[in-house]
Amino acid sequence: MIRSKLPDTETSIFAVMSGLANRYNAINLSQGFPDFDISQELIDKVHRKMSEGYNQYAPMPGVPYLRQQLAAKMKRLYGADYHWETEITLTAGATQALYTAITAFIHTGDEAIIFEPAYDSYKPAIEINGGIVRPVSVHAPDFRIDWQKVKDLISPRTKLIIVNTPNNPTGSLLQKEDFINLQEITRNTDIVVISDEVYEHIIFDGFAHQSAALFPELAQRTILTFSFGKTFHATGWKLGYAIGPERLMNEFRKIHQFIVFTVNTPIQMAIAEYLENEQNYLQLPHFYQQKRDFFLEAIKDSKFKPIPCYGTYFQLLDYSEVSDLPEMEFAKWMTIEHGLASIPIAPFYHDHRDQKVLRFCFAKKEETLARAAEILCHIG
Repeated sequence: MIRSKLPDTETSIFAVMSGLANRYNAINLSQGFPDFDISQELIDKVHRKMSEGYNQYAPMPGVPYLRQQLAAKMKRLYGADYHWETEITLTAGATQALYTAITAFIHTGDEAIIFEPAYDSYKPAIEINGGIVRPVSVHAPDFRIDWQKVKDLISPRTKLIIVNTPNNPTGSLLQKEDFINLQEITRNTDIVVISDEVYEHIIFDGFAHQSAALFPELAQRTILTFSFGKTFHATGWKLGYAIGPERLMNEFRKIHQFIVFTVNTPIQMAIAEYLENEQNYLQLPHFYQQKRDFFLEAIKDSKFKPIPCYGTYFQLLDYSEVSDLPEMEFAKWMTIEHGLASIPIAPFYHDHRDQKVLRFCFAKKEETLARAAEILCHIG
């Protein structure tokens, strides 16, 4: 008899809803992947690097050229000094970076604080490593953290806190005061922080990204995770990276080397070159805000009510004026009966609380968004 390490874990909600979308030929605004082409320049660079012979193993932490580019980028954007040799590691996507960091610092019986609704890989990764999840729930419409609740959860067994900004699935942002609170709460403790910042460049309405790297004291206990897939519309490439102080990165790499050892060499080389032009990522806020605004304008006459989205490429919609069905049932009904797939928010909470809210991905062509909006305007 097999003894499951995750006996209560079911198939990811992303797989469930994308599977339904495929089965019923629905417009898929559920899983967060773009349906438009990535940069031809970047594709050409990958081809060239393959032709130049960069097809064998990269060094375990990643290609030096790319790590140097990332160190320069962190300095330029956040004024943070990270050494490319000892404090930056390339990973097989941000999810691997998250899993590796959690595995490096969580032991059996350790407690980890996460904020719900939480990206769905945090909890199982903690539990696989024998950790205990201590959730702090935040709620629509602003999803603000009550830091007193966090203080009340801190105990000698607390070893990890995970934050995510811009937040998936809510599109909310952590502010400067949030990081100051986190810095104060963790002062004089051995708590490690993971700051999941994969949507760092997708922020709207004039807001600036508040990275953990901006707070030097906090940064000394923090592993930051990032995703080239999100930044360059290439989610299938599964290339990300982790950044953190040497004492933490040493532990991170001990685990990383036995999970993947190293990651795609020609793509690392190509992205290193591509990063030389800052506009390849600095133009993203305008690019995605146009898509968000197009989608919101297209659904303005529907009964679906937008919840403010300041980052990521996800828009939450409140459907309470449309249906009394629970989120999961309504999301399935809309996929099957109306050909539009979304993601319910309830599965991102440990208690599956129902707020009549769905998440829609707007990283799509305008014609895709227009067809989805037409469906939403006719429902209810």
